[in-house]
Amino acid sequence: MKVTKAVIPVAGLGTRMLPATKSIPKEMLPIVDKPLIQYVVNEAVQAGIRDIIFVTHSSKNAIENHFDRSFELESTLEKRVKRQQLAEIRAICPKNITIMHVRQGETRGLAHAISKAKELVRGEPFAVILPDVLIDEFSCDSLKDNLKEMIARFEENGKTQIMVEKVARESVKNYGIIDFAGSENAENRDEHGHAIYAPGSFVSVSSLVEKPSVEEAPSEYAIVGRYVLPDNIWEYLEYTPLGAGDEIQLTDTLKLLLRENEIEAYVLKGRSMDCGSKLGYIEAFINYSMHDTRYAQALKEYVRNSGLLD
Repeated sequence: MKVTKAVIPVAGLGTRMLPATKSIPKEMLPIVDKPLIQYVVNEAVQAGIRDIIFVTHSSKNAIENHFDRSFELESTLEKRVKRQQLAEIRAICPKNITIMHVRQGETRGLAHAISKAKELVRGEPFAVILPDVLIDEFSCDSLKDNLKEMIARFEENGKTQIMVEKVARESVKNYGIIDFAGSENAENRDEHGHAIYAPGSFVSVSSLVEKPSVEEAPSEYAIVGRYVLPDNIWEYLEYTPLGAGDEIQLTDTLKLLLRENEIEAYVLKGRSMDCGSKLGYIEAFINYSMHDTRYAQALKEYVRNSGLLD
């Protein structure tokens, strides 16, 4: 079955980014000249998604407004003959893309947020994209293939897909961590004896654990915010108990699903950036700025001459 829908949960309060997010949704924080959520939507569209469902909150009206038409602004730009800016504004939401919204009401975890989209997904498989995770566009030539390849794989074999990335051993406590089936056949291993897999590869998952201790982590491969889920996920979401942080965790839902269905991990090409954290956001802003042809040279000269690196 084709995957043409994506659920993007945007109801979180963005507490890691306070005080900036007290009145501005974290998803609307800019990376150069576009809000974070715009990059995520563009990624979905490039992967073939046509219907985007935001699971939102009453404080997130700015996101809805961003993807809505602004006739007054467009008229002003047209009168002032600002054609490039007008084209950019009109391209925010492509004409062949449908954007829908549903309220979560209360923030009770990722699995709970996804469950709110059930009536809009309507029994189809779908992608889930976390909006505070950017995939670095510049670290890998085939970046734009990541989500697209996950979707193609699902359409080929029907197996749930999870994007993973190798993280530092001391960071595993911050993520959902996976264990691989058949890892004894891995060609390469790290200093802890854990298997290493090539970017772009698909590997069967044997177990998942949410935010384990360093000692208990079965690997150093963390889930990084991209999923392709089957149309029967709803029955598992319904019976997922409260987990870490007294929230309903998607990792726990996937553990239930894994009892009866196969799950594959897709090893990320390139690297991810956690824009829900202050340092990750700063890194993403610098990264995108340094690769923007309009500003890169001037920014490099500024850093070089500022003495900031002395």
